Amino acid sequence: MSLIMAVEKQKQKRVERWRNKFRLVILNDDTFEELLTLRLSPLNVFTFSVFAIVFTIAATSLVIAFTPLKELVPGYASSKIRRQAVELSLKTDSLEGVLRQNERYVSGVQRILRGEVIDSVVQDVLSEDTAAGTDIVLSNPSTTDSVFRDWVEDETFFSLEQRAAELDIPQLVAPVEGVVTSSFDRSTGHFAVDIASTKNSPIKSCYDGTIVFADWTSENGHIIIVQHENNLVSAYKHNSALLKEVGDFIRSGEAIAIIGNSGENSTGPHLHFELWYEGSAINPEEYIKL
Repeated sequence: MSLIMAVEKQKQKRVERWRNKFRLVILNDDTFEELLTLRLSPLNVFTFSVFAIVFTIAATSLVIAFTPLKELVPGYASSKIRRQAVELSLKTDSLEGVLRQNERYVSGVQRILRGEVIDSVVQDVLSEDTAAGTDIVLSNPSTTDSVFRDWVEDETFFSLEQRAAELDIPQLVAPVEGVVTSSFDRSTGHFAVDIASTKNSPIKSCYDGTIVFADWTSENGHIIIVQHENNLVSAYKHNSALLKEVGDFIRSGEAIAIIGNSGENSTGPHLHFELWYEGSAINPEEYIKL
């Protein structure tokens, strides 16, 4: 019994020690004037310390979670980096789609250049169905179809001569042998024809003239421009290499460049051919047998 009472007295003494009041006095060292007096107990000091620690941790967590300071924490990606990652992912998906379309487009042009006949136009290769994997349908031309095609080409040739004579321009030759993949369209601002051909095909001048421009630009790659007689100008863009320099005089049909895929505006190996008469763009297909 006495042992139990002794233990209880020790507990009471411990509790009383936690509750004992102490006075904290701040004095002026010269005058001994009391500047600040605080009555504290160990229990009050402990309670205040715990509250201060908990408050500091909570406030720090809130600041880090809801302010840009969280980006300073090692291992935590900033919102800018995450946004850039999302944008790059979307651009990668788009580029993959464009790459697949270009591969289908080049495959279709290669089949045409091998002499095969495609039932649909080349632009259909870039449609959504083709991008999704639809095969290109091929067919063999019949004898009647071949004869009809030759007749149409002969009729077109004479009409081209007549149109050239109406504008008082010479008879022009095709700058390259290939397939017209994009025609002249004034409504969309496409003042040229795009002609796809085999790799390393030479680009020929459509008529006698003088080189007035031969250089490279970021948008159209290697460009060469020829000034002909009667205020006629021809331009050849997206070449892989230029064979002539400014000031050179060239003959009709003379090689002046190599077909290519240079420049930001190019989507595949082809020649972007423009024809200008007295400062106005004209449709090359109406004056040249392409």
